[in-house]
Amino acid sequence: MTQSPRPANYTTSIIIIGALFFIFGFITWTNGTLIPYLKIACELQTDVQAYLVATAFFIAYTVMAIPSSMVLKKTGYKKGMAIGLFIMAIGAILFVPAAQDRNYNLFLVGLFIIGTGLALLQTASNPYAAIIGPIESAAKRISILGICNKVAGILAGLIFGYIAFNDADSLIANLKTMDALTKEATLNELAGRVIIPYIIISISLVVLAVGVLFSGLPDIDDKGDERATQLSSSGMAKTSAFQFPHLILGVMALFFYVGVEVISGDTIINYGKYLGIPFSTARYFTQGTLGCMLVGYVVGVITIPKYISQSDALKYCAILGIIFSILAVITTGYMSVGCIALLGLANSLMWPAIFPLAIAGLGKFTKIGSAFLIMAIAGGAIIPLLYGILSDRWNNQQAYWILIPCYIFILYFSISGFKAGKSISA
Repeated sequence: MTQSPRPANYTTSIIIIGALFFIFGFITWTNGTLIPYLKIACELQTDVQAYLVATAFFIAYTVMAIPSSMVLKKTGYKKGMAIGLFIMAIGAILFVPAAQDRNYNLFLVGLFIIGTGLALLQTASNPYAAIIGPIESAAKRISILGICNKVAGILAGLIFGYIAFNDADSLIANLKTMDALTKEATLNELAGRVIIPYIIISISLVVLAVGVLFSGLPDIDDKGDERATQLSSSGMAKTSAFQFPHLILGVMALFFYVGVEVISGDTIINYGKYLGIPFSTARYFTQGTLGCMLVGYVVGVITIPKYISQSDALKYCAILGIIFSILAVITTGYMSVGCIALLGLANSLMWPAIFPLAIAGLGKFTKIGSAFLIMAIAGGAIIPLLYGILSDRWNNQQAYWILIPCYIFILYFSISGFKAGKSISA
């Protein structure tokens, strides 16, 4: 891909994209609290049912990523981002009737619509962040944006944890002894706690959408060098994004990465409860995972590409992921929970490294390549659901074995997969 100079309002563009990544984090990491919250409020019986929260949210990326790339071709990046925010606002406002009726299916529909808006937003903003400057420092830029994402996630967990679980331990105990009418009224009150927050979220999304639409955010020309992107190493014409092996392997690596990231953040509260840790303590565990990710992002900002390459950063993170996953399964109590939280450190630089490595050299195929990568976010829908199945059949701790093969594939991509089909190593 040909590198174009920075736009005149480069700093403003990064600030706007940073605000969008803040929104990604706030909305996405609320799921970690929603899973145990809706399990109680909607009286769900199994972990598989509870993890449908993640499935409904993340499967939207697979369903809507290709349509999102088509929308972006028509609208450009900026208008596409604004449309994505409007769609998210529609999904957020659906939480109001869902909470009023304690209708779990309607909650899932709202989550799917929010995921649809995020699919469009992510399809636009991630390649934008990658190509707005030199590709070799893209991981550094995405790490900076990742800090915005994880700070938002920490705040979301603290806010929603307080709203939903400030009296969770006594509530759970009391529900067992309540008569039917009192229990119904209590659960209705619990479900109603999310109404005002999601009204605020919906209004904020609309305001941000209008702000983006009328901002000075420039559209980026990603057509690149036609010869470089349309010819393979053997000189044959490239006519499809499927002819870039490193992209296809990058999609698979991102699929596994999102799966393990969601597991590390969204299962840790339930895991703490499984170990007998009170909700009043366990509700903060997702913030531990996100805090570790935040540390990793800061390390990425400092070290990439000055001291280590994007591929080396990915390799070290994959190795850490394998180590912490094994320790989580073979240790007990707070030590085991701590290892799940430390997966945040292992996961931190994976998205910032995989995304630019996978879209490097795509040129005019960047939008569709980005759409394929956004589709890979379906890993967050499928792999946690598999974890839920394993936790119901085995237990919550042994189900974490599912993490190992995911990290092994990411390790492969970091060593050789990102070079596949290239005449010169990236």
